[in-house]
Amino acid sequence: MAKDSYLVGLIGSGIGPSLSPALHEREADRLGLRCLYRLIDIAELGVPPEAVGDLVRAARDLGFDGLNITHPCKQLVIGHLDALAPQAEALGAVNTVVLDGGRAVGHNTDVTGFAASFARGLPDAPLERVVQLGAGGAGAAVAHATLTLGAGRITLVDALPERAAALAGTLGRHFGAGRVGTADPAELPGLLARADGLVHATPTGMAPHPGLPVPAELLHPGLWVAEVVYRPLETELLRTARAVGCATLDGGGMAAFQAADAFRLFTGREPDTTRMLADLAELADTVPAVN
Repeated sequence: MAKDSYLVGLIGSGIGPSLSPALHEREADRLGLRCLYRLIDIAELGVPPEAVGDLVRAARDLGFDGLNITHPCKQLVIGHLDALAPQAEALGAVNTVVLDGGRAVGHNTDVTGFAASFARGLPDAPLERVVQLGAGGAGAAVAHATLTLGAGRITLVDALPERAAALAGTLGRHFGAGRVGTADPAELPGLLARADGLVHATPTGMAPHPGLPVPAELLHPGLWVAEVVYRPLETELLRTARAVGCATLDGGGMAAFQAADAFRLFTGREPDTTRMLADLAELADTVPAVN
C-alpha cells in the first residue's frame, strides 16, 4: 500500500538558501501527500564532509525515506551506500539516496535533470562540437548528460587541468575517448569560434560570484549557451549571450527536473514537472539567494 507521508532531507554545506524543501513540499501538497523536507547542513553541525556516512545511517535509523546529497558530499557518500543506480555508478557521484527496507541506494538526478531541460529548451541545438567550462561535480553530471544526448565531442576547460583530465578519462571510458578532450583556458578563443555550443558549469554568475566566465567578445550568434547556475535565473552570461543573438538555456530547468526525478524516486508518484518549473521560477525570483 502506498504511503501518504514522507520524511526526506538534504545533506550538504551552506545549504540554507536551497529551494529543494519548497519544491518537494509544494508538489507533495498538490498530490495530497505530506512531505517534510529537512536541511542537514554539515557547516552548521560543525562536522566534516566525511561524516556523511554517519548522517545517512542516522537518517535511516530515524525513518527517513530519502536524502538529496550536495556539495561537498556527492562522491564521499558512495562508500556508505548499499547499491548504485547505473548512472550514479558511471558518474562516480550521487545526489539522491533512496532509503527503503534498510537499504540505501544512490542515484544521480543531476544527469537526467540537465538532459530533460536541454531537450525541452534547446531541442534542435547542434551538438557536434561542444565546449564545457567546469569539470567539478555539476560539470561531471552535465557532460555525462550532453554526451548521452548525442554530443559528437566535448572539450572540457577547467581552472584545474588535472580535474578536467580526470573527468575526461572517466567519460572516455564510458562514451569513447574520441568524444572527450581537454583544453587550457587560453585556447577558448579558437575553441568557441568553431563550437556549436557552450555549457557553463562553474559558480561564476551566482549571486555571491557575479561576472562573466568568458570574455563577451568570444560569444557569437552561431553559438548556443547553456547555464547550470540558477540563482539568479538570468546570469550575466545569459544576458550577454542573448544580446549577441545566441540561443540560451537557463539553469532553472535542470534544478526543477532533477527535483522532480528525486521526488519520483522518493515517493513513487509522478510529479507535474510543468508545475515544478513554475515553482522554481517563482522561488528563484522571490527567495533570497544568500542568508
